[in-house]
Amino acid sequence: MTGPSEDAVAFDRFLGSSSPEIAATARTVRHTILELVPNTVEWFDPGNGVLAFGATRTMKDLIVAIVPHRAHVNVQLVDGVDLPNPDGRIEGTGKRARHVKVRSLDEASAPWLRAAIAAQVAFRSSAGT
Repeated sequence: MTGPSEDAVAFDRFLGSSSPEIAATARTVRHTILELVPNTVEWFDPGNGVLAFGATRTMKDLIVAIVPHRAHVNVQLVDGVDLPNPDGRIEGTGKRARHVKVRSLDEASAPWLRAAIAAQVAFRSSAGT
């Protein structure tokens, strides 16, 4: 078994400037994504503080991303506009992308978050991308 990627290590270092709660939440969200997004490649954009996940290290293959903020962690859903949103947690006004706000460690692996990520993965799989 290999260790974390260089990008994951860089993201973890980046989280050192976040509060302990936000850092722990972001780390748990990362593990949740790794469980739900098979064969993912992760890459870190330090300029924007984004840890991205996709089939390759390109924007066209991006599936989901993590963006830590001061009071929450955004989970970016690339096709959020097309995803089911029964509880209204998917937010945003982008042309395609939407996000969910993860505000606590408990929410970082909550069923509603897992459902949103799984819906994103299923959408990409059904779209053939």
